Amino acid sequence: MLAKTEERKLQKGGGKKRRHPGEDGEGGERKRRGGEDGEKGQGDGGRKRLDALSVGYFRRVGERLSEGFEDNEEREMFVENVLIEVKGKAALVAMDQTGSITLQRLLPLSSPDQVGEVMAELGGESGSGFKTVSCDRCGGHVVESAVRQMSKWMESSQKSATTEEEEEESCGVLEAQVLSFSQVVRDNCAEFVKHVHGSHVVRTLLHVLAGCLGPPRTESRPGAKERNIAPQLTDFEIPTSFWYELKSLTETLMDNVNLSVTDAVSSAVFQTMLTVCHRKRPKLCKQLLKRIMEYLTSRSAAPGVSPLLVFLKDQASSRLIETVIQLSHKSLLRDLYKNHLKGHLVDLALHPIANFPIQRLTAASAKYKVFLRLFDELIQGLEAILAAGHMGVIVQLAESCAESEEKQEELMQCLLRAFHCAEPGSRHVSCLPLFMSLLAYEVYYHSDTAEGNTQTEVPLSSICYHGSRLVQALARFKERSLLLSSLRTLTPADLLTLASDPAGSHVLQALITTSSDKGRGKILKRLEGQYVQMACSRLGSRVLEAIWNGASVNHRQSIAQELVGSESQLRSDQFARHVWAKFALSHFMHRRAHWQEIQTGESKKRKLFSDILE
Repeated sequence: MLAKTEERKLQKGGGKKRRHPGEDGEGGERKRRGGEDGEKGQGDGGRKRLDALSVGYFRRVGERLSEGFEDNEEREMFVENVLIEVKGKAALVAMDQTGSITLQRLLPLSSPDQVGEVMAELGGESGSGFKTVSCDRCGGHVVESAVRQMSKWMESSQKSATTEEEEEESCGVLEAQVLSFSQVVRDNCAEFVKHVHGSHVVRTLLHVLAGCLGPPRTESRPGAKERNIAPQLTDFEIPTSFWYELKSLTETLMDNVNLSVTDAVSSAVFQTMLTVCHRKRPKLCKQLLKRIMEYLTSRSAAPGVSPLLVFLKDQASSRLIETVIQLSHKSLLRDLYKNHLKGHLVDLALHPIANFPIQRLTAASAKYKVFLRLFDELIQGLEAILAAGHMGVIVQLAESCAESEEKQEELMQCLLRAFHCAEPGSRHVSCLPLFMSLLAYEVYYHSDTAEGNTQTEVPLSSICYHGSRLVQALARFKERSLLLSSLRTLTPADLLTLASDPAGSHVLQALITTSSDKGRGKILKRLEGQYVQMACSRLGSRVLEAIWNGASVNHRQSIAQELVGSESQLRSDQFARHVWAKFALSHFMHRRAHWQEIQTGESKKRKLFSDILE
C-alpha cells in the first residue's frame, strides 16, 4: 500500500534528509553534539523538547498531508500510522511548533476515538497534563483542534450504533476526555482564563459544550485584514452530558466574574460564554446577564455615581459591557439607561473608549421606546460628537432612526445645521457632498461667506468611510428628497467619481436602488455618457449591475445602446467583459426583438415578486 510505503520512507529517511542549522529551533551547535540529548531544551527552562529526528519526521508528514490522498482507505492508514508514532510522546509533539502544526492538520482527518486517545495521553491519568499543554503557545492549538472534533459526535455515534449495535448513550472516548478537560478547567479556572493561550482553549471548549463552532483560528491567513465581523457559527448535536457540563462551567466562571473587569484576556472568555449561551441556551444567558450586571453595579464608586460609568471607560470591562448590551432584553436595557446612564450619554459618547458601548446601546434599543429618550439626549451633543470624530455614534444614531422609523426629520435637520447647510435654503442641495466628506460647508467649498451657491465649483472629493455609512443610513429614511435633489445636482463627472470610489459607490447604489422609478430615471439621465467608463471600473461595474437589476426595460435599452458602441473596449476589459455577458449585449446587437422580449419577461417577473414581498 502507498501509505505503508510512505510510512516506511518517513521512518527510514528521517535522519538522512539534509537540514539547515537551527531548522527546528534548537540551534546548529546542539545538533553537532549529537541528537541523543536533543530531548532536553537548553534555553527553555529545562523543559523536554522533541528531538531533531522526530521534528524532521513530522515536517515530512505535513508535506505528505499537503499532497492529498487517492481514497479514504489510504488516508485512514496513513493517519493510523502517524498516530502510532505520536503515541508515547503526544505532549512533546503538541508543544513543538512543527509537531503542533502537523497534529492540527491530522486530527480533523482522524476518527473521534483516535482523537480521544490523543487527548487521553495529553491529559494523563488524572487530566493534569491538560493544563500544561493548553497553556503552551503551540500545545493550546492542538487541544483546541482535538476538542473541535466533537462536532462529529452524532455522525460517529450513529455509525457505531448501526455497525456494532452499541447504545447511543454509551460515552465515547472523546466525549469522556472533553468532560475530563472541562473538569480540569473548572479546577484551575482563574489560571486558565487569565492565560493568553489557555483562554483561547477555554473559549473553544465553551463553543463545543454549547454545540456551535466557528471557523478554526488556524485558517486565518497571515497578513490578511482583520474584518470586524462576527464569525459564522455552525450548530451541531451534542451529548446530554455536555448540557449539564456547560451549566457547571458557567457557574465556575461566574465565581471568578471579578476577573472579567480587570483583565482583557479574561473578559474575552466571558464574552464568548455569553455569546454561545445566547445562541444555544437563552434562559441560561438571561440569568448570566442579570448576574454580571448585578456584579458590575454593586461595586463601590463615588457617592451618587454609578460604577458603570467607570467600567464603561475601561478597555477590558467596556468590551464585556458591549456584549452584555448587545444580548440584553428590553427590561435590562431600560434599567441600564434609567438607573445608570441617564444624563451621561453625551459625556460617554465623547470618551475614546466609552463611545463604543454607547453605539451598541443605541443599536440595541432601536426596537424599544427607550430609544426615543436616548435620541433626545444624544442629539443635544451632536456637534460636539462630530467635533470629537466619534462618527460611529452618529452613524449608529442614523441607522437606529431608520430601523425604528422615529425621529428621522429631527436628525436630518440637526445634521443640516451641524454641516452649516441649513440656512440659506439654497445650501440644501449641497448636503450630499458634505455628508459624504464629513466637512462643513465653509471648509468643503473654501468659503467664508454665506453668499452665493458655490457647490458646482468644487469637484466631488474627500469621500470617507463614515460619511458613506451615514448617507447609506439616511437613504433608508422615509423622506429622502433632500439627498436625491443633491445627487441630481452633481455633474456627470462627479457621478462617475462617486461610482468608482470604494466608499462612494455604496452611496450611489443605495440612493438609486431606493429611488422611485421616476427619480431613478432622472439620475440615469445624468449618468448618460458615463456607462462605458463605469463598466470598465472595478467598483463602477458593480454599481452599473445594481442599476441594471432595478431598471425598467426602456432604461436598460438606453444603457445597452450606449455600451454596444464600445464593443471592442468592453470585451477586452477585465471588468467590463462580465458586464457585456450579464447584459446579453451580443444578443442585443443581433437579435434585438428577442432580447427585448426576454427583458420584458424579467421585468414583469421582478415586479410580481416585489408585489408579493411587499
